[in-house]
Amino acid sequence: MVIGIIGENCSGKSTLADRIQSELGGEIVTGKDYLRMAKSESIAAALFRKKLEQAVNGAHLIYVISEPAQIGLLPERAVRILVTADLETIKNRFRMRMGGNLPDPVEKMLERKHGQFDSIACDFRYNGASEDPTALCQALKQRL
Repeated sequence: MVIGIIGENCSGKSTLADRIQSELGGEIVTGKDYLRMAKSESIAAALFRKKLEQAVNGAHLIYVISEPAQIGLLPERAVRILVTADLETIKNRFRMRMGGNLPDPVEKMLERKHGQFDSIACDFRYNGASEDPTALCQALKQRL
């Protein structure tokens, strides 16, 4: 099964990916990590697409996506999970990630990008600020 976990920075994608991995197993690939598969970006993308297609009916692959362009790499039969969080939670998490300081340009970038995935088609919506992932993991297990 391919599971695409899609959302903004600091929305809770990686935490959810870790939980899904602990429940279902599988490999986690984040963002553009697939570029390590080849020296050429186009070759790496082609190799990653092939790996994703093979994982649809094979070993689980959890792909953590934070850029809209990466959604196009997901195969049609991938399970898509949209992870959301309110803007203040995202800012606070980003501030903690940056040692307690959130520079104004970063804050403006977070505000500009907030909600960028809200209109995508997804199989599940998960609030990374307030939901427990247990029910979502159970729903994924039922799809196996």
